[in-house]
Amino acid sequence: MAFGINRSQLNKWKSEVEAGQIAFITHFWIDPRFPNEKSVTKVGCKDLQKLITWGSKYGLKAAWIHERDAYPHFDLVGDKQRTIMEQEGRMNELQKFL
Repeated sequence: MAFGINRSQLNKWKSEVEAGQIAFITHFWIDPRFPNEKSVTKVGCKDLQKLITWGSKYGLKAAWIHERDAYPHFDLVGDKQRTIMEQEGRMNELQKFL
């Protein structure tokens, strides 16, 4: 279940993904598989090769890409999420969810 974002933020992310940009969106998230995590960052891009190349910089495997709908993306959680967001200069987006 996702919450903590509004429709315009979601639509902006979708537009960026559809345009072939590496797009980030972070939201609150509850999943019993990850009881200690309270947020997820979705990093998407319609250009799969571009997304694979981006992910490989951080040790993310192409097999981990969710290819649902028209918005292929990686789900970042936990330490990997914090490390990548810090390296991408996007900690301010993550802070409100920690």
